[in-house]
Amino acid sequence: MTIFSLYIFDRHCDCVYYQDWHRTRPLRAPGPSNLRPDVHRLPPASAAAEARQSIFTDPRSGVIESKVNGSAPVRGAPKGLPFDEEAKLVYGVILSLRNMVKKLSGKDEAFTAFRTAQYKLHLYETLTGFKFVLLSDPGTDSLRFVLRQIHVGPFVEYVVRNPLVDMDSRTRGIDNDQFRAAVDKHIRGLSMFNP
Repeated sequence: MTIFSLYIFDRHCDCVYYQDWHRTRPLRAPGPSNLRPDVHRLPPASAAAEARQSIFTDPRSGVIESKVNGSAPVRGAPKGLPFDEEAKLVYGVILSLRNMVKKLSGKDEAFTAFRTAQYKLHLYETLTGFKFVLLSDPGTDSLRFVLRQIHVGPFVEYVVRNPLVDMDSRTRGIDNDQFRAAVDKHIRGLSMFNP
């Protein structure tokens, strides 16, 4: 079994933390206009990555040709979604499925996970509106307890009790070295984590 990535969303629907372990597809850093500090540790986007992508791709190499400021095409612009777009898609899936479950089954049922052929999404929501999302191998059993352990352990210890972290900031994330190290140690210590 494999654990792919962890997202934490705040009550404003913004991704405030991201960490990945076994990512199979490339992820691009967000553009400078969408850059939010202290959310992820992705390398900054380059000029070629920020270029407008052409609708033409070279099918033999899979490389996208892009134009930077109307100049000659730049080859090698990375494929894949920018981080901010991927985070919006993940949150949109959670919101849509949660609303659908509430409408179809009533208030007694809660949306906690769903599975596709590629991954399984696990969801844990706190009373304060934070949503912990873990993407794993589709064959994994429920990992909701892991998300709860991250919430009551490293999250409370290194984020909630940290006076330097603004939990309700609309401009910054909650990432710090101690929290990232504690989450990484916790996830790597699980029996279902494959290095």
